[in-house]
Amino acid sequence: MLATIRSAAVIGIDAYDVSVEVDCAQGLPMFTVVGLPAGAVKESRERVSAAIVNAGFKLPARRTTVNLAPADRRKDGTGFDLPIALGVLVATGQLSPDRVANVAAVGELALDGTIRPVRGVLPIARQLAGARGVTLIVPPGNVREAQLVSEARLAAPASLGELVRDLRHRCLTSPDPLPNVMPAVLDVPDLRDVVGQEAAKRAIEIAAAGDHGLLLVGPPGAGKTMLARCMPALLPALSETEALEVLAVHSVAGLLQPECAPAPLRPFRAPHHTISTAGLVGGGSPARPGEVSLAHLGVLFLDEMLEFPRHTLDAMRQPLEDGHVVIARAAGSVRYPARFTLLGAMNPCPCGRAGDPSQRCTCASADVLRYRLRLSGPLMDRIDLNVTVKAVPVRQLASPEQSEVSAAVRVRVEHARARQRERYISLGWPQANGRAPGRWLQSSTPIEPDARELLATAAERIGLSARAFHRVLRVARTIADLSEDDVTRAVHVAEALRFRPMSSRHAPDQDFSFVE
Repeated sequence: MLATIRSAAVIGIDAYDVSVEVDCAQGLPMFTVVGLPAGAVKESRERVSAAIVNAGFKLPARRTTVNLAPADRRKDGTGFDLPIALGVLVATGQLSPDRVANVAAVGELALDGTIRPVRGVLPIARQLAGARGVTLIVPPGNVREAQLVSEARLAAPASLGELVRDLRHRCLTSPDPLPNVMPAVLDVPDLRDVVGQEAAKRAIEIAAAGDHGLLLVGPPGAGKTMLARCMPALLPALSETEALEVLAVHSVAGLLQPECAPAPLRPFRAPHHTISTAGLVGGGSPARPGEVSLAHLGVLFLDEMLEFPRHTLDAMRQPLEDGHVVIARAAGSVRYPARFTLLGAMNPCPCGRAGDPSQRCTCASADVLRYRLRLSGPLMDRIDLNVTVKAVPVRQLASPEQSEVSAAVRVRVEHARARQRERYISLGWPQANGRAPGRWLQSSTPIEPDARELLATAAERIGLSARAFHRVLRVARTIADLSEDDVTRAVHVAEALRFRPMSSRHAPDQDFSFVE
């Protein structure tokens, strides 16, 4: 007898329909899975066989063939266990075919028949939400993320036996609705706790307002990490569409908790410098999203940036430019979103004392040059803002004066983002100046003549590349938005030029000199 159960698989952060076809025929007892199954899918025959028997059903000694259609796409993961088990029960006559006509299933089976959570349920729920009359059966551990798709009809039985009983009695019950979740509280430092460093605070505000990359350079203990960790408190909340994008990436990566919030905070990822290239940009077999994708619509913070291998850092050049990562393999390619704000921190030399008037640098010139060359020119060209963070005098640390709180800065950032959203929403672009085409800004936004002349003169004198030219213009537009000015003026361009990265401002044989 032939049975067909509807399911789905995930590629990247998108899902596609999969038909699980099961045929139980006379012949030598064997269990075969075809349709380009990966190792975890092939092993499902052992889990499914044990789960069916331990759940109280029979597994006749027949030749069982399972086909996962479309058969030309590689299938991976343990989510096909449940639909295969249902297909076997229907094909052996233990469950009526009409009972599974309007269901789709995904889930891993334990040997005792318990249904365990799997990766990627959120994209699958989004894929099947548009199918009229179809109920998606998910593991109890994945029900909360599936409920984030309001249009999806769901059922979440705890075991195979419970599911078959409900199907026989046509009483699949929907899980309890999402409880009201209190808004998450950001446990991050506040800008008011950072003493001094006014230029760095201004740069972080600009980076948050326009989605611009930022590099902080200074000696150990100057406050670079603390400044970077203030960034999440300045970013606006995610929209509903953005929240689903972020949750989809984390669902595919298997990082969603059962109590995931409907409106998550913007991601803040801070990988260690020993991370591999595949861990940073994605890869592996099967392909998994890397840190640049897990930071999608949030912040990727690289502390001790020059301790990362140069080839690992250079792997970020394409996602910084395009906003996505394509992992290409012989069997196909996978695309993950990677629209993040890059935030880096580094020492000026291996000992960290270069440029510090109170301490002497002990590094040899060759060591300093080798250290700095770990950050390539093309990557520096893609970082919009660069600031020196000098050590704060101890006497100033004891001062009772406090600077502006993060909440006040966030209000300005939200207003600037709202102006950008209004500017770009009709064009279908990412709604931030840092992602806008430079040529469009140059031709379609008001720029006063003095600002154009200043930008052209600066580009000639300091040798800006075409990319750097447009990035200065994007930063100037963000500064104008923070000032609630519809016109990009010379003062905005001048401030943007002060924050240009070192590779665009100095010849290779010159020492570093940054905005302070």
